[in-house]
Amino acid sequence: MIQPADVQNLLGKWWFAYDNALFDEWPAMFTSDAHFTCRTDTGTTDYEEFVRADVSGHADVLAWQTQHRLDSPHPLRHNGENVHLTSASDDEAAFRSYIWVTQIVGGAPSPLSTAIVDGTVRVEEGELRIGELNVILDTQESIVLAERRRQAG
Repeated sequence: MIQPADVQNLLGKWWFAYDNALFDEWPAMFTSDAHFTCRTDTGTTDYEEFVRADVSGHADVLAWQTQHRLDSPHPLRHNGENVHLTSASDDEAAFRSYIWVTQIVGGAPSPLSTAIVDGTVRVEEGELRIGELNVILDTQESIVLAERRRQAG
């Protein structure tokens, strides 16, 4: 059975390798049929084109991630939080989590974004790897939940 700590470890390893552009480490972290999506929750920001992705296959996921990282700030820190499993078996697990992303502005840490992250990990060639990674960046203005639900109808 895939354990929560193993998923937490893999995701922590991914975000660290991503932030630090450890490109040589990335291929071993994704399945051969990996799928990656990214978007904002509103779809209305001026940076939609930069963050929007829906790519499948090991090579295409790595290519998109590499270009996106090269075009992003450095230092950049993705902090994975509240990682938990929503299902698990011997060779696959689904997870959900948050990320808190920061950069340095004026010599101090500055929030860049938060997001909901979900996906799956799977054992492939004896290693736990990311099979599906979906990121939805928070861009909605926060309001009282009851009001949000009224607006949604």
